[in-house]
Amino acid sequence: MKREERRQAIMDALVEARAVDLDDLAERFAVSKMTIHRDLDDLEQTGLLRKVRGGATIEAGTQFESDFRIRELQDGDAKARMARAALALVEPGMTVMVNDGSMAALLGTRLAEKPPLTVITNNLAVVDRLKDAPRITLIALGGSYSPKFNGFFGVVTEQALSRLRADLAFISTPAVSGMQAFHMDDAVVRAKQAMMAAANRSVLLVNHQRFGRSALNLLADLSQFETVITDAEPGPDVSAAMRRAGRRLTIAKD
Repeated sequence: MKREERRQAIMDALVEARAVDLDDLAERFAVSKMTIHRDLDDLEQTGLLRKVRGGATIEAGTQFESDFRIRELQDGDAKARMARAALALVEPGMTVMVNDGSMAALLGTRLAEKPPLTVITNNLAVVDRLKDAPRITLIALGGSYSPKFNGFFGVVTEQALSRLRADLAFISTPAVSGMQAFHMDDAVVRAKQAMMAAANRSVLLVNHQRFGRSALNLLADLSQFETVITDAEPGPDVSAAMRRAGRRLTIAKD
């Protein structure tokens, strides 16, 4: 097997299992452990995985989030359920903001079902999917493009958002600890916070597996969101805390 084919096979295994073992990979591909080490080093350098003791993972860490191309392939059913729940909050005639992320990308596609709408986004996947949608006014935020997050960030993005207003902002996060949402990247955090500041209401989208995790940068308190949408019960402590804060926790059902 050629090197690129082996590395693609490693990524395929990570998408399916989320973590791989170095010894198992060496045996599977009939190569040395040092060869697998080099493969993992190179894949880590491109931001596709995170090396851990004895292998690698695509699970988020305090300073790591997997590449958009990887996340787009994961948790399809959960994302579809959350997208349906989020879409129920959208009414024709609204101005809606959609942030970066694979969950938001799926939701962005579904927004074409609720025309007429004005959609403001820094998510390139949403731009691609809505650019020809009838009766959708699409405002694409400029800025510095990040291949890892498949979106636009930085001063240009934040200044554009400061001059816009929306009815509703859909914000996603890779980590929730206690009553706070976190993210690994400070530029991404600033763009999300600018969207929240420009919207009358904000809704948080988060996979239930991301509860109980933290990341480097504080994004927001959960009390800042009118609704938190997730795909399964995150635990009684979270539900109780949301009720005390007077906020709604929506579990997206089939």
